[in-house]
Amino acid sequence: MKIKNNWGTYIVIAFALFISFIMYFVLKVQSDSKYDNDLVVEEYYKHDVHFQDEMARIQSAHDLKDKPVITVDANGVTVAFPTVFTPKEIKGTVALYRASNKKFDFQLPLSFTDSASLFIPKDKLIGGEWYINMEWKYDGRSYLTKEKVYIK
Repeated sequence: MKIKNNWGTYIVIAFALFISFIMYFVLKVQSDSKYDNDLVVEEYYKHDVHFQDEMARIQSAHDLKDKPVITVDANGVTVAFPTVFTPKEIKGTVALYRASNKKFDFQLPLSFTDSASLFIPKDKLIGGEWYINMEWKYDGRSYLTKEKVYIK
């Protein structure tokens, strides 16, 4: 007995092959550690509870007449505060986040003695996109500056 294949059989075969193709990639991404899909922020919902406070600190930083400046050059990243700030009174942290791999994330304290600038050498940073979150306090007020930079 000879089996006849009509166009409906070919459509079912095409759908089965397409679903198999998609399932192969889904399983590969889920099982291979090379495709690490971590969250950018651990404990996202706990972080989200303090969103209004974060917005207030961002607005405080935005309202400053003289703002800190983050510059990128061939040697690294420099965070410089204007001369209107007393360097010894600035306290806080600079967090550098790498969205593609959290293993490269790190934090540095903001504590100055004479000059109000912080230099991060390029050898601590790999090339690509970095998110810089600078949380700092000055004169009893809290500030938050967020910036995205690209390192070559």
